[in-house]
Amino acid sequence: MSTAPNPYATPKAVVADLGAAPGVEAVREEHLGHETNIKAVGGLFMLAGMLASFTALSVIVSGAVGAMESMAVLVTGVLLAFLAVSSVVVGWGLRMLRAWARTPSVILAVIGLLGFPIGTLLNAYVLWLLASRKGRMVFSVEYASIVEATPHMKYRTPLVLWILLGVIVLLVVVLFVAALG
Repeated sequence: MSTAPNPYATPKAVVADLGAAPGVEAVREEHLGHETNIKAVGGLFMLAGMLASFTALSVIVSGAVGAMESMAVLVTGVLLAFLAVSSVVVGWGLRMLRAWARTPSVILAVIGLLGFPIGTLLNAYVLWLLASRKGRMVFSVEYASIVEATPHMKYRTPLVLWILLGVIVLLVVVLFVAALG
């Protein structure tokens, strides 16, 4: 007797345990906050690059309108445009946790240290994020496989931070309205 497969039968699949190896979730849990901070820095790099591109464009246009003495202005505009594009590309790399983005982001953060006092503080924090033990781990090949094995794990922002963000936004709105009035 022949046992031909029944085309109307319920499909049968072998389901292997694709769960992560023991301890992988613990490693991801330990580094999740650091990973989220690095991704946030990537977003800030992208935002800064977009804003710098407008500045670069206005500098280039103002240099092109002026006389030949404005060659320094054009060079400055081109340099700003290069930094703006670099910042957007590196920011994307940080958001995706690409290992190649770590070195250029350190270079951009060192340049950002010149923006005293806020830029110095923010970029010192960025340098710490990237150079720390957890920062090195987040950009490693091993961690990329851990992220791939644990896609269900997400960072949950504490309620206190949401409240703090709301207070800051409210303060900015109040100061803006006060400046207009």
